[in-house]
Amino acid sequence: MISKNTIDTVFETARVEEVIGDFVNLKKSGTNYKGLSPFSNERSPSFMVSPVKQIWKDFSSGKGGNSVAFLMEHEHFSYPEAIRYLARKYNIEIEETEQSEQMKEQANEKESMYLVSEFAQKYFQDTMLNSDEGQAIGYSYFKERGFTGDTIKKFGLGYSPEIWDAFTKEALGKAYNLDYLDKTGLTIVRDDGRHVDRFRGRVMFPIQSMSGRVLGFGGRILTNDKKAAKYLNSPESDIYHKSKVLYGINLAKQSIAKKDNCYLVEGYTDVIQMHQAGIENVVSSSGTALTPDQIRLINRLTKNITVLFDGDAAGLRASIRGIDLILEEGMNVKVCTFPDGDDPDSFARKTPHDELVEYLDANSKDFIQFKASLLMDEAKNDPVKKAGLIRDMVSSIAKIPDRIQREVYIQECARIMDISEKVLASELAQLVSKEVADVSKKMQQEQQQNAMTVVEHDEPIFDDEGNVIDMQPQRLNILDGLERRILEILLLYGSTEQDFEDVYIKYDEFGKEYEDTEQKTYKVYERIYLNLQEDEIEFTNPVFKDLYKAAIDHYLANESFAVDVFLNALNPDLQQVATDIFMQDERYQLHEWEEKQQIPVKSKLMAVAAYTNEHIVDMRWLLLGRLIQDLKMKVSPDADNMEILISVNDYNTLVNYLSRKLSRIRSSYF
Repeated sequence: MISKNTIDTVFETARVEEVIGDFVNLKKSGTNYKGLSPFSNERSPSFMVSPVKQIWKDFSSGKGGNSVAFLMEHEHFSYPEAIRYLARKYNIEIEETEQSEQMKEQANEKESMYLVSEFAQKYFQDTMLNSDEGQAIGYSYFKERGFTGDTIKKFGLGYSPEIWDAFTKEALGKAYNLDYLDKTGLTIVRDDGRHVDRFRGRVMFPIQSMSGRVLGFGGRILTNDKKAAKYLNSPESDIYHKSKVLYGINLAKQSIAKKDNCYLVEGYTDVIQMHQAGIENVVSSSGTALTPDQIRLINRLTKNITVLFDGDAAGLRASIRGIDLILEEGMNVKVCTFPDGDDPDSFARKTPHDELVEYLDANSKDFIQFKASLLMDEAKNDPVKKAGLIRDMVSSIAKIPDRIQREVYIQECARIMDISEKVLASELAQLVSKEVADVSKKMQQEQQQNAMTVVEHDEPIFDDEGNVIDMQPQRLNILDGLERRILEILLLYGSTEQDFEDVYIKYDEFGKEYEDTEQKTYKVYERIYLNLQEDEIEFTNPVFKDLYKAAIDHYLANESFAVDVFLNALNPDLQQVATDIFMQDERYQLHEWEEKQQIPVKSKLMAVAAYTNEHIVDMRWLLLGRLIQDLKMKVSPDADNMEILISVNDYNTLVNYLSRKLSRIRSSYF
């Protein structure tokens, strides 16, 4: 168990903009940073990071919190995992307190699978470096591919021995659970209870998440056994989903964001060789067809992808069909091909760094132009084939969301294909219209299905026997909204000093009522606390009630209000609500209203005293109204109701006073 001292040090040291910057491409926006949401598919930034408050907010998904909350959401870390990750990142020594047996048994299942996978990676590498078989077969293979010792260690490469259960025996001997060995796919448990290693006699490529956790493995066989697959991958599991993973993304993410471009290759060795040649912004789909999830993973870091192909023309035509998916995501795609007989691995191996960079820059062509030229070379003088390829070309252009970009490509393709721009534009319009019609039809079908679904928004009214006799519409929870707004004022402006106006009802010597006004200076949190205490008002929403108490306790115990310290002390539910409040005003910076549209964003600080008074009076007025209704329900024709009626009259007098006060507050300040 991690000590409190270590946790406190992590929170004090970690910078939220640095932590999130490892996963999301952030750009400066005033005092904050903004970027594309890592939790949803979007093209306009709705993700905001506040270095001052040390929190983040994703306005598209509603998620938010501190750096630990981000790692728990994005990387699916447990709380201890997130703390350990940050401790490693900032070179903080982790102090451990002894775990009980019960705590060990409650360890997260996913964490156990991660630990098994990390043990396997170390085992495979140790076997390769320190066993005769590993050195003779595995290490020799990697050296023949031109990989240095540093590169082998950087990518965690290894070797699995030929013995049927060598790894499983070692893992069980180290007290790793067979159940997790089975769930990660490292061990195959047969029906008769015997178990064997999935990977045997193969060089091993660990597949890691963006944060560097081992998710699974790819293993390449080195013999000519035709019955065995050349490459074998870990099966799908709770921690490994191959359609959502890119090989090398953990080592490439910072370079991709910095270079604002991602090179996409096909195999493991392509990635490794490019890294060794000094090109680090490169990832691989590991031989599988590119998926939307993999594209979105890149989209978080850059809008630009350059796909690297070998010189095999047949393979090239087959591969480019999948690139339409990248266009659909609104990304910019370029293609770079290598000379016949070369692939990224072989070309990078024999080409010095400067020449490699120069080659990639000079030979990276826009994908649409590249595809048009390729298809026209293939069609040559065959009119029927040419017509089909033109439709194929226009189909790709139709995938591009940006209308202006589509028009530019239509002009360029008309020139390359030697065909009327008007014809291409007409074909494009038909395709786009069909897609719009398909989407519209789908929406109509969904609406019809929803129309057939009865959504109950009313509360049933029952008779004495429990039968429903009527339906009563549910009332909007106005009080919930008021409580949230008072919390907003408390958290956003609580430590500021404001002049508040107090109005007292007094009587002159003739007994005539008059109002006496007095101004006093309070801190906003003091004003809220004193008013609610005086009226014995408590929050009705349990989450708001707990957050209000935590905020007041923090104000009373500290001379200043530190947002990060306050948030770090809250449980996840309260932290989420507080983050929503702290980051709500940052939403306007996403669109840069004041700079671009010249729309001034109103600051509540200009009238925070009146805003505070208004909401406290609103709450009192609402609660009094409910109290009067409750009293009226107690009136009975068979009882003496005089005391109840006097109370109702007194409360009505107070309600009228509060109504006048509300009217005065609003007319003076708003």
